Amino acid sequence: MAVLDALGATELNLVITRFRDGLRSHQDLINRLNVYPVPDGDTGTNMALTLESVTDELDCLDSPDLEATCKAIAHGSLMGARGNSGVILSQLLRGLTEGVGGPTGQCGPRELSEALDIADRLAREAVMRPVEGTILTVARGAADGARSAADAGKSLVDVAEASRAGAAEALALTPTLLPVLEQAGVVDAGGTGYLLLFDALLTVVDGREMPSPPDAPETNFGPVNPEAPGMASPAGALSDIDAELAGLRYEVMYLLEAPDEAIPSFKEVWAGLGDSIVVVGGESLWNCHIHTDDIGAAIEASLDVGRPRTIRVTDLLEQVEEERWVREGAGTEGSGPPEIPSGPVPITGVVAVATGEGIGRIFRSLGVQRLIAGGQSMNPSTADLVEAVEAVRSDEVIILPNNGNIRPVAQRVNDLTDKKVWVVPTDTIAEGFAALLAYDPEAHGEVNARTMESSSCKVVPGEVTRAVRDSDCRAGPIVAGDWLGLSRQGIEVVGPSVSEAACALLEVLITDEHDLVTIIEGEGSGAADTRRITEWIKDRWPAVETEVHHGGQPLYPYLFSIE
Repeated sequence: MAVLDALGATELNLVITRFRDGLRSHQDLINRLNVYPVPDGDTGTNMALTLESVTDELDCLDSPDLEATCKAIAHGSLMGARGNSGVILSQLLRGLTEGVGGPTGQCGPRELSEALDIADRLAREAVMRPVEGTILTVARGAADGARSAADAGKSLVDVAEASRAGAAEALALTPTLLPVLEQAGVVDAGGTGYLLLFDALLTVVDGREMPSPPDAPETNFGPVNPEAPGMASPAGALSDIDAELAGLRYEVMYLLEAPDEAIPSFKEVWAGLGDSIVVVGGESLWNCHIHTDDIGAAIEASLDVGRPRTIRVTDLLEQVEEERWVREGAGTEGSGPPEIPSGPVPITGVVAVATGEGIGRIFRSLGVQRLIAGGQSMNPSTADLVEAVEAVRSDEVIILPNNGNIRPVAQRVNDLTDKKVWVVPTDTIAEGFAALLAYDPEAHGEVNARTMESSSCKVVPGEVTRAVRDSDCRAGPIVAGDWLGLSRQGIEVVGPSVSEAACALLEVLITDEHDLVTIIEGEGSGAADTRRITEWIKDRWPAVETEVHHGGQPLYPYLFSIE
């Protein structure tokens, strides 16, 4: 392959595609490097998903000239940014496109250098309190390296190599700049992901191959690349990191439709609510990210300046716990995350069936050692359940099926294993959560089965889903596409919209004896619908408190647990 002197639309598109592929292949390794006190989920996953949005946008282009390609990259990354790392990455990509999308229709060595300078500047401007030792440091290293080469009159491949070398050198220094990285013995996760952009660039410019992810060492914190080695994580470091949580429990993200001139005042309000604040975008559309202890205030701030949408709230404390379990259990086989390998073996272990990333985090935070993917239309096999039971270290095991269709399969497991197995007959996720409130790992299985079943019966579950065919029920006729509200007794309401069905269902389920409604958002839920539901509860039942969690479950936009 001939060495390129400039990049056009086709070549830039290819760089982005190979960058996405590189993030995919290195995703697990980058995730293992994510050891911040309050991680935004998995850095590798968030960056890869952000690039998926970009490539989807590029695939929709009719006439992909350089200007259209740059606009697609900027817009796709803004709309698809996930987590703190994804939001900053979207700003870096926006800066790159501002630099390369010039009138010549091509990107040479000088344009590339200027683009990396713009990316560095915009990324830092987007972060309210820039911190060195992060992806920002790596972006600055790349920009400095490219500028030196371009100022010396070097070729495009030389500038690309210099930018990669500068990024790699900066990445290797990140543990010296950020104590939490030095304590954990790793380089920055976001910077590691960003370095792959320059590897992708060099594959296009001079045909070299994309690096393969290195084999993970026993600690799962192995070298990222020869220039930027990660170091083994010292024993006890994570517990010290966790001790730094002290507030800032939630990550709040949303897209904000607001005039550009309103954003400075919006950022000032947010400055008093939390940290890790990143606001990126322009032309009346902004992607906003914050770590905070006050979810309501973080969302309400947007209502003063515009209209928020696609609101996502993540419990960061649950993510810290989940990450520790995954990290300490590295190498454990079997479906679902491994149980905690350290400490005494519980007398009774728990296996739960569920789907949805957020729901999985909640189950783990309540003590579940093994999760099996499953639910409505996704019923695991008996073999799946047996494998999960065998993987739990305890000799006595509780299974939470959390679905009526799965209960009969779960009942067969006791005959297929040498362990003692009890099935707590939970038919909903809400019942599974309630059952775990009575779980005692130091009690025997028989006692746990009895107390957990009793606890599961105390909660009133509700579900909202959509009809897939015409039918009839005691609530009236059903047309495909109608929204259905379900209780333990079956279909209670039929509604024209998800929020109307949800409120009508809650009208049936909530009584004067209740004081808390937990709302679990799934696929198909929306910020506006959730707000309508919470405001309806507030107006109709002023004494009833509400909690909202992101579950991510398919088919059911809303699950309710009423106590």
